[in-house]
Amino acid sequence: MNPIQAALTHGEYNLKGQFMLGSNYTFLVDVEYENKIYPAVYKPSQGEQPLWDFPENTLSLREVAAYQLSEALGLHIVPFTVYRHDGPYGAGSLQEYIEYDLERHYFNFTETEKEQLRPVVFFDLLANNADRKGGHIFFEEATHKLYAIDHGVCFHTETKLRTVIWDFAGEEISDTLLAPLTQAEAWSANLQPYLSPGEIAALLRRAERLCANKTFPRPMQGRRAYPYPPI
Repeated sequence: MNPIQAALTHGEYNLKGQFMLGSNYTFLVDVEYENKIYPAVYKPSQGEQPLWDFPENTLSLREVAAYQLSEALGLHIVPFTVYRHDGPYGAGSLQEYIEYDLERHYFNFTETEKEQLRPVVFFDLLANNADRKGGHIFFEEATHKLYAIDHGVCFHTETKLRTVIWDFAGEEISDTLLAPLTQAEAWSANLQPYLSPGEIAALLRRAERLCANKTFPRPMQGRRAYPYPPI
């Protein structure tokens, strides 16, 4: 566990401000641990707006499940995220804050940058991401490392995939991306604290289909395949 992970897991945190975009309450916090301060993003469960198709007070749990999935797949694209019960507004997710340019997003990425997005698309297929907006993917300013955030509406048992990234539709998925799926039964156990048994079973079925098809799908006909708004 590196210092940031230790801080978010064990440190005390205080509110610094609120992110005003989005329908759910989201806060910037300072986490203090071993005389150092680390910025983080806090999403309390009680600040979630109810959705007709997702169980109430589960979105922050899904944020943690998304981090666990990213790590299990060896993608490392979701910032470190934990679930804490001692937040200023109660239990919720606490995620490492990544510095990036808010004006840089999918719709103004270079072609070279877009070529790096296959892992995000693969992740979204497994997570059944219902809201992959263009502003939810970015490159860290200091390192230009790729990150993906905002995964509260993932892991539904029904097909919900909505994304702006259809660049690779019909393309074969690499064996490198598919390899971790052979161990899906083992690593899916790490998701049990955050998802229902039915949701985990649905994820395993999606993994099986990807292993069988080995192809990035095309937008499904007869249902909305893009999020709104797109950024």
